Amino acid sequence: MRRIVFVVVAPVYSFDLAIAQMVLGGIEGYELTVCAVEPGRIEAVGGPDVLVERDLGAIASADTVIVIGGGAREDIDPRILHAIRAAEGKRLAAICTGTFVLAQAGVLDGRRATTHWGLTDELARRHPAVTVAADVLYVADGPVLTSAGAGACIELCLHMIRTDYGAAVAAEAGRVAVLAPPRPGDQPQVVETPLPPVTGTSLAATREWALRRLDQQLTLTDLAAHAKVSARTLTRRFHAETGLSPLQWLLHRRIDRARELLETTTLPMDLVAHHSGMGSADSLRQHMIRRVGSTPSAYRTAFQGPQ
Repeated sequence: MRRIVFVVVAPVYSFDLAIAQMVLGGIEGYELTVCAVEPGRIEAVGGPDVLVERDLGAIASADTVIVIGGGAREDIDPRILHAIRAAEGKRLAAICTGTFVLAQAGVLDGRRATTHWGLTDELARRHPAVTVAADVLYVADGPVLTSAGAGACIELCLHMIRTDYGAAVAAEAGRVAVLAPPRPGDQPQVVETPLPPVTGTSLAATREWALRRLDQQLTLTDLAAHAKVSARTLTRRFHAETGLSPLQWLLHRRIDRARELLETTTLPMDLVAHHSGMGSADSLRQHMIRRVGSTPSAYRTAFQGPQ
């Protein structure tokens, strides 16, 4: 059982906390606690107030500490900053403006971090010792994780589930919450997604078609033919809808499939590579090391559950 403690700092959007609790709370292996400087009711912005169960002493027993709220303030309660500094060595995370709280505590010095795209310049100005990644969904710099707004919070939570319990469990958590396939952390925060002018012009059907054929060597021409558009139009619209090129999107989905197969089957590496569309065991190994930081065999050893 892994203990996750949310540190609520006013001003806070109750939705930010609720979305993290929804995603992480769907995993039996997590125990969730909400704390603040003092237990009680904290007034929230744009939603119901947040009911806090514990004081900051809850952090002592946490495996992961997630800071929610705080705004772009410079006057965070010193007791909160002290508690966060004392938690170094645990996994620390921040949602949206919670990054400013971690920065004030000094735990982001010398690290990469991100926050909501509208505040990245302010974060860089106030905290020059932090390397600000301005246009990504989330950043995982060792045991310290930061994300943009509520949508990116979902991706950060799924990343933590993948890290703790593997891709298959993260995929199931996403299905339970009716979420789209997880996006990589380096995807841009702002993705242009204009409403289609007429019904049926979204590329969702083409993406679904490709997901059922990951074991095939799909090309840009194949995807364009299914969408009934030119390769150039497909690339432009694909990037507008997903923030990725068609082939980048395919590669991410292939890696997701490979991870699930490594966790849930005993297939030899060449068959894992075949069924995920990686081609060969050598190609699978190269992509796993580059994107996941682990060889396929080491990943299987770490995450494989009951068959």
